[in-house]
Amino acid sequence: MKSSFWKSGVCVVAAAILVGCGPSPVATVPPASEMSSTATPSSDVLLKSQPADAKPVGELRASVADGAAVTILGRIGGDTNPWVEGRAAFTIVDPKLEPCHPDEGCPTPWDYCCSTDQLPTHRALIKIVDGAGDTIEQDARKLLGVKELQTVMVRGQAKRDTAGNLTVLASGVYVVPEVK
Repeated sequence: MKSSFWKSGVCVVAAAILVGCGPSPVATVPPASEMSSTATPSSDVLLKSQPADAKPVGELRASVADGAAVTILGRIGGDTNPWVEGRAAFTIVDPKLEPCHPDEGCPTPWDYCCSTDQLPTHRALIKIVDGAGDTIEQDARKLLGVKELQTVMVRGQAKRDTAGNLTVLASGVYVVPEVK
């Protein structure tokens, strides 16, 4: 009797350790920093040349009308998880905002935790859409081969909501090459 109690107690403790105490994670895709750099971007969405008319997020948010054709410039980020899981959608931040640094106590620099007061007017949602205007059902990191803090130029149509938030329904994305 004592032996079976001991065995079941060990099983309960082992199960508790495996399950953990906190909520289960929502993300099903690993962070870009853990993903393979061999992701194959989609040639249908990627722009081959850098657009000359790109404007930073903050400038467009302040002036662009709903439905206007735009080319927006920003860095992927603005949240601890800037990705919309299972969709080709993510947030970008105006490049004039500096990401936080790990030595400042920020483990995820792309969330701009040092500039949260400026994020509402310097962030935009990007949705890569198909010909019917529906968001593509593929993770943006795999579709474009991008990660947090990469700079992108996005061509598409501006959508404004009543709160003034800006979403760009993207038809093309140019990924600015990283300087090493």
